[in-house]
Amino acid sequence: MEQSNERLRVIEKIKLFEKEGRFNEDVEEDAPAKTILPKDVDYVNKKLSSKLLTKVANFLGYTFFESMIKKKKFIIKEVHGIENVSAVKGGAIVTSNHFNLRDNYAVYKAMRPALKKRQRIWKVIKESNYTNFKGPVRLMMRHGNTLPLSSSTETMKHFYRGISKLLTRGEKILIYPEQAMWWNYRKPRPLKIGAFRLAVNNNVPILPAFIAMKDSLVIDDDGFPVQEYYIYFLPAIYPNSELHTRERAELMSKQNYDAWVNTYETFYNEKLSY
Repeated sequence: MEQSNERLRVIEKIKLFEKEGRFNEDVEEDAPAKTILPKDVDYVNKKLSSKLLTKVANFLGYTFFESMIKKKKFIIKEVHGIENVSAVKGGAIVTSNHFNLRDNYAVYKAMRPALKKRQRIWKVIKESNYTNFKGPVRLMMRHGNTLPLSSSTETMKHFYRGISKLLTRGEKILIYPEQAMWWNYRKPRPLKIGAFRLAVNNNVPILPAFIAMKDSLVIDDDGFPVQEYYIYFLPAIYPNSELHTRERAELMSKQNYDAWVNTYETFYNEKLSY
C-alpha cells in the first residue's frame, strides 16, 4: 500500500522540530479555534443534560475504539505496573506521552481493572479539539469526560475550579505534559510545567504512564504498520512539602521525565538522544 503523503509530511516535520528543539509545538495544523466561554462547558457534569450526553459520548467512544481493537487497527500488547495505579486511592494527575488520538483510550483501558466500577478518567484537551470537530467525534470531544483548555481567562477560572472539585472527589485526570501530539513518535519529550502545578496546588500525586511501541504486521489505512502498545504505569510521584510551590512542581516534572526516559531506554535498549 502506498504511504499517505500527509503522514510523510508530518514525519518530516517531526524530524525538523526535533532537530530544532521545538518539542512542544504542533506538527499538524488545526483550523483556528473558537474561544470557549464559561457558558459553553460544564466542567464537572453538574447538569442533567451533561450527564446524559456523557453516557452517549462514552458509549460511542467505547464502541468505536473496541471495534478498532477487534479489527487489529489498535493493538494493546502488554500492560505493566497496574499495581501502581491501585496504590493511588484518591485523586491524581495521570501523565502520558502523546502520539495518537487513541492513546487516551489506551491509558483508560489499561487502567480500568484498578478503577472503581463505572469510573472513567477525565482528559484535558486543547481548545480546538473541543470546538473544531463535527458529528459523533464532536460529541465525544465535548462530552467524553473532557476538560478543555480555553483562551478565555474567565473560562480558565472555571477550568481550575473544576479540576480541584474532580480531584477532591477522587477522580483521575489525564494530562499530556508534552503538550503537542507527535504522530507515532516514540521518544519522551521535555515536559511543560502545567500538569505538575495542578498536582502541587491540589496536593495530589502524579501517576506517570509511558507507552512504548513496536511495529505490528498489520498495515493501517495510511500505509504504515499499526503500532503495538506496551503500557507502563510507573510509581506515583508525590509533592515534596519541604519545597516552595514552584520547586515542588519542577521536581515532580523532572522525576516524571526521568522515569519516562528510564522506561524508554530499558524498553528500546538504547540511550535517549534527540
